[in-house]
Amino acid sequence: QVGLISGICMIVGTIIGSGIFVSPKSVLANVGAVGPCLTIWAACGILATLGALCFAELGTMITKSGGEYPYLMEAFGPIPAFLFSWASLLVTKPSSFAIICLSFAEYASAPFYPGCDPPQVVIKCLAAAAIVVITIVNSLSVKLGSYLQNFLTAAKMIIVAVIIVSGIVLLAQGKTENFKDSFKDSKISVSSISLAFYNGLWAYDGWNQLNYITEELKNPYRNLPLSIIIGIPLVTVCYVLINISYFTVMTSTELLQSQAVAVTFGDRVLYPASWIVPLFVAFSTIGSANGTCFTAGRLVYVAGREGHMLKVLSYISVKRLTPAPAIIFYGAIAIIYIIPGDINTLINYFSFAVWIFYGLTVLALIVMRFTRKELKRPIRVPIIIPVIVTLVSILLVLAPIISAPELAYLYCVLFILSGLIVYVLFVHFKFNWPQKISKPITMHLQMLLEVVPAEEVTE
Repeated sequence: QVGLISGICMIVGTIIGSGIFVSPKSVLANVGAVGPCLTIWAACGILATLGALCFAELGTMITKSGGEYPYLMEAFGPIPAFLFSWASLLVTKPSSFAIICLSFAEYASAPFYPGCDPPQVVIKCLAAAAIVVITIVNSLSVKLGSYLQNFLTAAKMIIVAVIIVSGIVLLAQGKTENFKDSFKDSKISVSSISLAFYNGLWAYDGWNQLNYITEELKNPYRNLPLSIIIGIPLVTVCYVLINISYFTVMTSTELLQSQAVAVTFGDRVLYPASWIVPLFVAFSTIGSANGTCFTAGRLVYVAGREGHMLKVLSYISVKRLTPAPAIIFYGAIAIIYIIPGDINTLINYFSFAVWIFYGLTVLALIVMRFTRKELKRPIRVPIIIPVIVTLVSILLVLAPIISAPELAYLYCVLFILSGLIVYVLFVHFKFNWPQKISKPITMHLQMLLEVVPAEEVTE
């Protein structure tokens, strides 16, 4: 029942979350000047649009839920598909949840510490509390989760509109001094550009979300590409305008020193109503965290059903009909990520892992053009688009490792590859002893959480 307007709203609502309030500082820190910073924001939007178009062809060719999982399964077989669900379960989804809740905590605590940075302990405790609350809400009721989502999406659009309109008014008043010599002092290198891209693309993350609901779109072959071609450029325009608004009131140095960019903007432009900004940004970030948690259950559920994950993770609550074990599992891992991590490290770690799989998925599209010619392709993108996206993702993954190697990237690769051991032992050979250990654990968890396997739908 999802039409074109709803499709566009879904894209805009999913993408605009915490990223645009957190990433401007990191993008600017990596490239050093206003000109390259705005260029990167626009370039990230173009890359997200091209990536989403490739996903549109995949989504209409293989109409199964579960994101990249079924595409990797069709093109490369079970091992890359298993590694994707393994990395999603333990790296990308929980770290994304953690980043969003840390962003929420920074904005929520900023007004209480005017003129200085809030203590890390306060930020981390607040973020952990947010994760616990969202996990509980989503475990208790699907309806409550979706009502909360609708309210928070409206709040998010209000704050975006307020920042953009204020920026346009300031530009009209002639506040353009920060845009003079906008490429002066820029520090451009392969690694700085790729790290700036990581932070920019984090703000666009969610461009592939429509693929999760291909089956629910009205006339998907027309509406899916149209939603993408209208929705993502619309977000790109919003992001560039928001960044321009920030630069009308802050110099590059001031923006880099600000603990919470939108709060500083609000203090300078909207005084005495500046309290609106941290409040609405907190709503917006909680909204995207709630959305992440809401969709997260779906992937675990699919992987559990395929026998690729612990069976108990695909169980459903008897009374409340929510995938409670999957959601609680996510919350627990996200809290572990909060303890050592700061936002920038987590974003680099997340983007590195996620672009490995985006690259692989788009490569799957190219591979299937030759190996699966018989599949119907209602949407067919020119082959040059997936080629560009694949090359860019290879660059994005390799550039930071080559130019500024850090142990975090090595840990990430080892962690993803450690999934191979799990696959060989438990999925391929199906050893008996883990079953003997996990059976009583599953039984006790079932009684504690009151969960059962979902009923199989007979076709």
